[in-house]
Amino acid sequence: MNNNKGFDEGKAVDVGKKLVSKKFINPLHGKPEFEDSDALYKLVEHDKAAALNIGTTAECYSVPATEHSEAMRELVLNLYAEYISPDGKRVDYKAMAKSTMFQSYCQLAIQLQRVEVDNLTRKEKLAFFINVYNALVIHAQIIYGQPKNVWQRYRFFNIASYVIGGEIFSLQSIENGVLRANQRGIAQIMKPFSSSDPQLKIALMEPEPLIHFALNCGARSCPAIQIFNAKDVDALLITAAEGFLEGDDGCSVNLGKREIRLSQIFKWYKVDFGGTDRKVAAWVYNHMADGIKKRDMKKLLDSSSYKLSYLPYDWRSNAK
Repeated sequence: MNNNKGFDEGKAVDVGKKLVSKKFINPLHGKPEFEDSDALYKLVEHDKAAALNIGTTAECYSVPATEHSEAMRELVLNLYAEYISPDGKRVDYKAMAKSTMFQSYCQLAIQLQRVEVDNLTRKEKLAFFINVYNALVIHAQIIYGQPKNVWQRYRFFNIASYVIGGEIFSLQSIENGVLRANQRGIAQIMKPFSSSDPQLKIALMEPEPLIHFALNCGARSCPAIQIFNAKDVDALLITAAEGFLEGDDGCSVNLGKREIRLSQIFKWYKVDFGGTDRKVAAWVYNHMADGIKKRDMKKLLDSSSYKLSYLPYDWRSNAK
């Protein structure tokens, strides 16, 4: 920079610090701050080879995630209205991939490279990262296709990713790192974020069990896809849970057979719902909408004589 731009050393260092702080460049190794040394740096879009929103530099200054989230929410609302079924369960991936709206979404996703997520409130984190997760699943399905076996699903959730605020966030790290307060996910040996990972400061302080009824991974047994806003996110999550538990994919109660059958979600993430079958059943009851199913479940729970099992999960694509 000294030679090519005519900057003196102090000015060059100041520019380097600004480029790092604005998430234009990242160090290859060592400290995240820019320093006057032999350290090497890369443009953000060259630093995250697997992320779906790289390849082009985001042509914007850092913006609050709340500001970007609102722009993305409006665009995604229109995208979903056009290409997702009214019940939020099926997606027309082929038609969406050819649409100008999807191309506009991809351009907006590039701007995630430099959004500011450090100071988000709990509600803002929930709405922002749930919306990003669901949009990233759809984006990845279009680019990579539907995973067809256990190994492909494992790779899909760990590879499908965006650069957000200069850091790479995969589906796995969004769900288990941010929204589940840095807990190990399915088949994960380690937590998503180490104690020194800068992404750890983004994680929620406590896991939010209700996110499991808002995240859609592209399978038929997943909860419905919808858009969340920070102001109403808690109420919307409660409604999403009620809707999921009312459906056959979420909860089935057979009074005659004295049997309660729940989605595999409650088995995979049992720790989020109390850790034991009895506590899981109580959590489910407390989050069901009033109706026949809830009344029948209360009779079984009061009797303490019932069988709890888990429904098969339909991993087939939710493409329509």
